[in-house]
Amino acid sequence: MAKLMLVEDDAPLRIGLRLALEDEGHVVVEAADGEDAVNAFDASGVELVLLDVRLPGMSGFEVCRELRKRSLVPIVMVTAQDDTHDMVAGLEAGADDYVTKPVSAKALAARVRAHLRRANWTGHGEPAAVAVVGTGLDIREAQGLVLKHGERLSLTKTEFHLLCEFARHPNQVMSRDQLLESVWGYDYVGDGRLVDTHIRRLRTKIEDDPERPRVIITARGLGYRFEPSGIDQERPGLAG
Repeated sequence: MAKLMLVEDDAPLRIGLRLALEDEGHVVVEAADGEDAVNAFDASGVELVLLDVRLPGMSGFEVCRELRKRSLVPIVMVTAQDDTHDMVAGLEAGADDYVTKPVSAKALAARVRAHLRRANWTGHGEPAAVAVVGTGLDIREAQGLVLKHGERLSLTKTEFHLLCEFARHPNQVMSRDQLLESVWGYDYVGDGRLVDTHIRRLRTKIEDDPERPRVIITARGLGYRFEPSGIDQERPGLAG
């Protein structure tokens, strides 16, 4: 199946999750703390990282930022139950997703499968090739490129897939649940905060002024809308 890294300082929990993931056919590399994870990462060739937030010494946030400098491999943070701060901080550090403790082995395995599928995802239908007029943004999905004023942007895989999904549906409002299903591969009602945080990060990279977005517009109470003309104007029911 795949080679995973599991970073968890709670030994009984780590062993239990490792056994459950191995039952799914995965090879699991274990790390008990952040420094071990960073040191082992380069030589391990892992395809996905499951990363606990609360680690001794080097925190999960620090590990996430360090791994993001090296790789676009999917990173799933494991956070405390209902800890919004941990969830947001993990996503802001560059994680693709999060799960909350206590972790269900079945749910975790399903989340891993979704991310591995997405890692090989090539989109639905024709690849997007869009130039957003007036912003200098050039989306070339087939080449895996996003340019701004001719310079390549450094996007995570999640940010790239999210932007391409918008670009394939210009001028359409897309709900958070639609985006969770199409980008993250979740066929259930998930946590909209995951979508909101990634869009906020994406805006800091593609928008001239993230506080007044012209490309990805918020449709209050509905979701988000991709504006291929990049026109900054007010519309009924729409705001940045």
